[in-house]
Amino acid sequence: MLILGIDPGYAIVGYGLLEYQNNRFRTVDYGAITTPAGMDFSQRLERIYQQMQMLLTQYRPQAVEKLYFQNNQKTAIDVAQARGVILLAAQLQGVETFEYTPLQVKSSVVGYGQAVKKQVQEMTRILLHLDAVPKPDDTADALAIAICHAHSSGSLMNRLKQYQ
Repeated sequence: MLILGIDPGYAIVGYGLLEYQNNRFRTVDYGAITTPAGMDFSQRLERIYQQMQMLLTQYRPQAVEKLYFQNNQKTAIDVAQARGVILLAAQLQGVETFEYTPLQVKSSVVGYGQAVKKQVQEMTRILLHLDAVPKPDDTADALAIAICHAHSSGSLMNRLKQYQ
């Protein structure tokens, strides 16, 4: 199973592609879609959309982290718009999306829902046998989301089999 984890944003969209088979991870690709601060916001959204379309054409499944609001509502609204563009790209490619809260991701990767960012990043590095924590942080977050989806999708598949 190929899983594309995405950490939405408008300045940086982290992504991480994992292959998950027989309870083992193989890191396929990871990185970030970036937009410059001075760029018109509509152009930033267009760039995110275009680059997301390229990723989705190349890789199919994905998990998208749910947006949670921060103190800065302007930032949260802008991130929500970027997330909408990402979801639109997935929908137009016929790619099903799954959403996870930060609590779900932390619990899945670290085993503790109140884990701090550095704990999640280090455990992601360990689980994927990486030499260093991927940078920028959004990329490490996207890989953690993909790990969460791998763990969650297995339990979902088992639940579905029970009803057959």
